[in-house]
Amino acid sequence: MTETIPKTILCLGNPGPEYSMTRHNVAWWLADRLADRYGLGRFREQGNAGVARGRAGTVAIQVVKPYTYMNRSGRVLAGLSKKEGFDLVRDLLVVVDEMALEVGRIRFRAGGSAGGHNGLKSVQEALGTLDYARLRIGVGAPPPGVPKADWVLSAPPRADREVLLSAMDAVTDCVDLWVQNGIEAAMNRCNQ
Repeated sequence: MTETIPKTILCLGNPGPEYSMTRHNVAWWLADRLADRYGLGRFREQGNAGVARGRAGTVAIQVVKPYTYMNRSGRVLAGLSKKEGFDLVRDLLVVVDEMALEVGRIRFRAGGSAGGHNGLKSVQEALGTLDYARLRIGVGAPPPGVPKADWVLSAPPRADREVLLSAMDAVTDCVDLWVQNGIEAAMNRCNQ
């Protein structure tokens, strides 16, 4: 019997309590919500990542939080992308924060450039392709004069945090749509 290849939801962020509530870690907020939704239990350390495994209905899934810091997130994909039967387009969804989207808005894409996001640049380098699905969660643009790095590494104000947290149920529904039906279905129904 061959091993089932799980759908992998790679949620990029930074480890450590000082980063937990920052804009750059909004994908980890989603990872926690997905683990709760699917009853995956706690994240277990596996190499340089925290991994929660289980099923979404009949589909095997794993939610992954890289512990490598954002700029080296692609390192966790080294072994996975070489597994027999693993299809980057079908089996991988990379989740990141996005300054070019309003707070709480989301956008699925089937491929494309890193768009200046260092985590996506690392994933692209590790995979050697732009052809993988990604989900961007809007954290809003920094005000004039605020450096981008300072913006994403700071906690959003309470109002923005509430928007992001309240959007997580709808975002998990959209991720479930990707798990069950693929990127085209998620793009068609969930892009805002």
